[in-house]
Amino acid sequence: MAAKVSPLAPAGFPTLPDVAGVRFATTNCEIRYRGRDDLMVALLEPGTTVAGVLTRSLTASAPVLWCRKALAGGSARAMVVNAGNSNAFTGKAGEAFVSATLDAAAALAGCAREEVFLASTGVIGQPMPADLIARAIPGLDGRFEAGWEAAARAIMTTDTFPKAASRRARIGGTEVVIAGFCKGSGMIAPDMATMLGFLFTDAAIPAPVLQALLSAANERSFNCVTVDGDTSTSDTVLLAATGKAGNPQVADAADPALGDFARALDEVMVELAQLIVRDGEGATKFVTVRVQGAESDAAAKRVGLTIANSPLVKTAIAGEDANWGRIVMAVGKAGERAERDLIRIWVGGVLICADGMQVPDYDEAPVAAHMKGQEIDILVDLGIGPGAATVWTCDLTHGYIDINGSYRS
Repeated sequence: MAAKVSPLAPAGFPTLPDVAGVRFATTNCEIRYRGRDDLMVALLEPGTTVAGVLTRSLTASAPVLWCRKALAGGSARAMVVNAGNSNAFTGKAGEAFVSATLDAAAALAGCAREEVFLASTGVIGQPMPADLIARAIPGLDGRFEAGWEAAARAIMTTDTFPKAASRRARIGGTEVVIAGFCKGSGMIAPDMATMLGFLFTDAAIPAPVLQALLSAANERSFNCVTVDGDTSTSDTVLLAATGKAGNPQVADAADPALGDFARALDEVMVELAQLIVRDGEGATKFVTVRVQGAESDAAAKRVGLTIANSPLVKTAIAGEDANWGRIVMAVGKAGERAERDLIRIWVGGVLICADGMQVPDYDEAPVAAHMKGQEIDILVDLGIGPGAATVWTCDLTHGYIDINGSYRS
């Protein structure tokens, strides 16, 4: 039975522009799912550059280990992504699976193995036959006509809706497009990317410059979301630039000509990151946590994530309980400088505490009303320094337990 779509989902799948030099195909390999595609392959034109951010997990999957090596080449001709099995903690069997998949994809794309990038998502610790995907890849030849939505759906696991976004930008007077999709719903916490994401642009950008742009945007987007505090073994975000737009060459990420592109990339990645939170397992509320007045931006982010990851805060939000004391608790345990009499907290725009205690004549009614909505806003001012950060999370409901308690059954 298909999962009920998250109440925080957008109205529908967006219309994305074509990206010259990118083609998709999908198919079903029966890795875990029946009656739906579970494999996505993207073919990229020669000359495509690539950048990526990968999980820092010490139990990273076999595909992640491969991508770490392949990114050094800076060139991409194919991406192969499967859902249903993460190929993580699968030992030599996982390595054999990667090798067979690389051989098949390289033959299809007519490229070197080092130009093929792999990503897998799903159950950990269950080896697959080495040729489970490899034997399906040759049959995709001539079938690269899948659209964005089909590609996005093929990589879903516990997601309840496909996630995509796009923007247009200009580089030196030339219009370029950025479009992409991601998957993620649970096992979401910042440690580079927190999910699988695949972004494509027709801009001509050298791999080192592309990497700098992606890494910076990642810190402001995918590294600012959390659902449950758990970082996946498989987190991968790849950005491919086909160069088909023919824009003027750029050699430095700080080049002013890239300002609009950087803005558009940030917007796409923030939108995708927020869609993951809106599809958080069992989520019913989207929560924005802003922290200001910290010693540094890094400190503000750590405080924000401590609030966003607190089970007590998240369950209070789920229960629509205006229990602001739990926010105070989370600030205090974050490990960053905080002084009782300087902290101020707002929920839904209502100031709740200041000067070390609840404000005089505090009226909980408007806060309680805010907690009943789907969009929850929390602002904490530490009153110490210039540091600020915004992170996004969701509530923690019994639905999360239902989904994860039966994930393998």
